[in-house]
Amino acid sequence: MTGDPPIRLACLDLAGTTIGDTSMVERAFAEAIATQGIVPGTGAYARAMVHVHRSRGCPKIEVFRGLFPGNEAQAQAANLTFERSYEGAIDRAGLSPVPGTLEALDALRAAEVKTCIISGFSRRTLSRVLATIGWTGKVDLALCPEDAGRGRPWPDMVLTAVLRLGIDDVRQVAVVGDSESDMLCGSRAGASIVAGVLTGVHSRERLLKGGATRIIDSIADFPALVLGSTPASAPVTTTSR
Repeated sequence: MTGDPPIRLACLDLAGTTIGDTSMVERAFAEAIATQGIVPGTGAYARAMVHVHRSRGCPKIEVFRGLFPGNEAQAQAANLTFERSYEGAIDRAGLSPVPGTLEALDALRAAEVKTCIISGFSRRTLSRVLATIGWTGKVDLALCPEDAGRGRPWPDMVLTAVLRLGIDDVRQVAVVGDSESDMLCGSRAGASIVAGVLTGVHSRERLLKGGATRIIDSIADFPALVLGSTPASAPVTTTSR
């Protein structure tokens, strides 16, 4: 037994953690930077995609500002293309939850743990995603950077969820995600559990570097961690991946 208070709020990342669309996001980034003259097969394209990979989980507009420093118009144009490309991919292929996600959400709700989706998408794209997968009434709250002031790796979205959902103590929060920025966000917010999942973009090493307190194979393992079947204070899971 530990002295930690029980978890009352779970903040869950979207792409790569609860929905399996990492390749769609990658293609949308590639199409967006191509419209700005950075095309596949060039060194500039390779460097840009490295930046995209390292920045996953951060607000999309901030990723583009990093690619086009000092040129806000170019960053905004690329971001608009990204949104159109990603939403077009949703129209063509739809979206599917990562296996175990719906069961995880049901288990958390049954245990009276509030749930909040946190995402680096814009409000428009986030709303589209939630409507497509039918989660509008499945979670208690869904936040994007526009709702909180700053996106990941800053703690603002988690802290906004704490305030909006009436959580008394940041130690009652668990955060789960697939990127280093997710881990930084959760640890900076003071969450007791900061769980990295291996279904998305970043490796176990990157997740640990960001401050993960636990590494789990997928979101299916998250409820046991949150509800106490797997103690939050247990050693970080070792995995061969």
